[in-house]
Amino acid sequence: MNYNIPSHLLELPIYQKAMDILVISRNISTYINQDLSYLRQDGSEDADIYVSGDIIQQSESLAPEIEKAQAERFSERKHKHLASLERLTNRLHLNCTRLQHCNSNGKDYLPLLQNEIKKFKRLQRSWMLTL
Repeated sequence: MNYNIPSHLLELPIYQKAMDILVISRNISTYINQDLSYLRQDGSEDADIYVSGDIIQQSESLAPEIEKAQAERFSERKHKHLASLERLTNRLHLNCTRLQHCNSNGKDYLPLLQNEIKKFKRLQRSWMLTL
């Protein structure tokens, strides 16, 4: 991925934390997918494989929402992006909790991601006050 990211965003701690979450979630999902990609005896697939994809999708959406909120001039639109960011972090945390019960060794790494999400939420609260 080669994006033209403004340098002031790269300096934001919340943006850096969003990128950390993205990297961690991709690695965890790759690890979990290897364990969950096999079909069961009855020919069905494990539903948790889709949840692991959801954490990647939600993680990838964090940074663009931060960028949009930072660039937005009107407070009403800014609040729309902030609300979206809050929903994403809540869903990400919820999906991590769901994956705690999957049948994979990769779930041992989920507490690491959940800690990063908690740190992100703290940064998010303080960052929202500056906007």
